[in-house]
Amino acid sequence: MAFDHEEAPVLDALTDYHAAKELGFTPPGHKQARGADPRAVAVLGEAVFAGDVLASGGLDSRLSGGRVLQRAEALMADAVHAEHTFFSTCGSSLSVKAAMLAVTRPHRKLLVGRDAHKSVIAGLILSGVCPVWVEPQWDPERHLAHPPSSDAYERAFAEHPEADGALVTSPTPYGAAADLRAIADVCHRRGKPLIVDEAWGAHLPFHDDLPSWAMDAGADVCVTSIHKMGSGLEQGSVFHLQGDLIDPAELASRADLLGTTSPSVLLYAGMDAWRRQMVQHGDELIGRALGLARRVREEIESIDGIHVNDAADFCGPGLAADFDPLPSVMDIGALGTTGYRAGDWIREHHHIDLHLFDHRRISAQFTHADDAETADRLLTALKDLVRHADSLSDAPQVDVPSPGELRMDQAALPRDAYFDDHTDVPVEQAAGRIAAEMITPYPPGIPAVLPGERLTEPVLRYLGTGVRAGMNLPDAADPGLKTVRVVAEHGTGD
Repeated sequence: MAFDHEEAPVLDALTDYHAAKELGFTPPGHKQARGADPRAVAVLGEAVFAGDVLASGGLDSRLSGGRVLQRAEALMADAVHAEHTFFSTCGSSLSVKAAMLAVTRPHRKLLVGRDAHKSVIAGLILSGVCPVWVEPQWDPERHLAHPPSSDAYERAFAEHPEADGALVTSPTPYGAAADLRAIADVCHRRGKPLIVDEAWGAHLPFHDDLPSWAMDAGADVCVTSIHKMGSGLEQGSVFHLQGDLIDPAELASRADLLGTTSPSVLLYAGMDAWRRQMVQHGDELIGRALGLARRVREEIESIDGIHVNDAADFCGPGLAADFDPLPSVMDIGALGTTGYRAGDWIREHHHIDLHLFDHRRISAQFTHADDAETADRLLTALKDLVRHADSLSDAPQVDVPSPGELRMDQAALPRDAYFDDHTDVPVEQAAGRIAAEMITPYPPGIPAVLPGERLTEPVLRYLGTGVRAGMNLPDAADPGLKTVRVVAEHGTGD
């Protein structure tokens, strides 16, 4: 089938909708901004409301006779070498859950990298799937996790041959990538599917100097956030499918089970337009971004006290297999402060919002939207940060455990512990108890504590010192960590 990538079916349908002067006695209630608060229109613009139309019975006919969404999804699949593509307006948090539920089912096992995003853990809680944790490759010097190796998945399957499949996160928010082809081979030798949470990799198919794209590496399902490294709007996500290990209709059904019945056409339009932009100009745009990031990394490296991590830091035996240089991850440990304090200072004094921060790092995410002006503004802020580093050196320090101390025993299934009777106990009394909640430093959103894990003093100390240093724990019942939610004494595992 021939595809015309000049088309943007959603945008074209919106143009036709407005040209026909369609009048809807349907949602949304603002009716093309006529009922919108003028103060909202003044901030958001009329175009936002004009593009906010009903998907079926608005943008398309009641029976979707124009196949607007289906054509847009088919074009996206062709652009990235997938067999099927599905759009989601609920972010990759929904997409990865749908993928998990298409691969496995309640009470069955799934191999999952323990560096998974909290949305994956939410999928385990909702589904009742039993996770078999696959350990990341820990860098003890930098206190950083890289994706698990193919050997780790091989060992996990050897111990749990009944597992229905595997899930790996690649690239990580830090830009570290797994050897996806080798992991896919491990799965496929057993006839098991591989899910790749590639939320940070929307750009990967469109330039040869980036890590391998999951579909090209042989993954069965790949989940991608268009809003992270692409030009889509927030919550715009796509998930791709290939091969015969997963039924496309079943994957679509799982997404329908979890998704909204009122999808945003604005988000569809953003994804549709981004696909056309990348097919037509992606190599040039991303090539320019890579060149800009390379120049910026070199200049940052010349700033005293800041080191930009690169492939030499992140890749090699026992580390990551590949590296995306666009997330410019900077180690500022030599400045004697934390990433939390530095990130807050840069926002306050230079009005720059950084990508992520931890106990010793900050990160600036570059995309094809950046240029010399944004790069120079960042460099100015970083140089100013160094000049004021002495005033930030009193930042509370984070007590980061060793890799072995970070791992806790899974005493109960995440679902069982989460829904069991629970109580809140002082953090000083929580060690030895079974967690009934997720506790997730955010960003990047990788839980330090999962429901069902037996809490330990090193992890609690890490989180407590982290909060005092500025760590954000948005999903904890008590974000200040004075108390921790645990399974009641008579509950699961006790």
